[in-house]
Amino acid sequence: MNALELLLERQSNSKLTTPGPTAEQLDIIKQAALRAPDHAALKPWQFILVEGDAREKLGEIYYQAALNNNADDTVLARAKELPLRAPLIIICIAKYKPHDKVPRIEQVQSAGCAVMAMQQAAFAQGLAGVWRTGSYAQDDYVKQALNLAPEDELVGFLYLGSKVNDFKKSRNIDVNDFFTSL
Repeated sequence: MNALELLLERQSNSKLTTPGPTAEQLDIIKQAALRAPDHAALKPWQFILVEGDAREKLGEIYYQAALNNNADDTVLARAKELPLRAPLIIICIAKYKPHDKVPRIEQVQSAGCAVMAMQQAAFAQGLAGVWRTGSYAQDDYVKQALNLAPEDELVGFLYLGSKVNDFKKSRNIDVNDFFTSL
């Protein structure tokens, strides 16, 4: 897959199954993350790999967060199942580091670029995935359970695996709706 094809045909796929990335594929995904733009070489990232039984542990964290927020029975039941939707989840965190020339937002954006790089590296190797955020990414209990500092940002959960089905999303987007000239 060439770079332009990868960029222009990328799409999220939330229907995932086994197998997940091999050790070799995962190593490339990790290396891609560390190539993200990084002003002042701060490396403002942390990644937590969740696979196997650890997915159930993450489900328990989601469940407790939902319980703390007085969620209804449907949300509570779904909380434990969410991490089981893919063989591998990479939790992506922006580890804020005070710096005179690199504001917090730039460090969060750098972590976001790392997620995009990992997703692209997975797609380039024939894998599928989806980058999710949602209420659990903003939940204080989830952040505490993952040992994040108060200034850290949970950028998202990158679910990776193999596609269940092969479909192409319609791309009826006119670039002129988003680009203007000064």
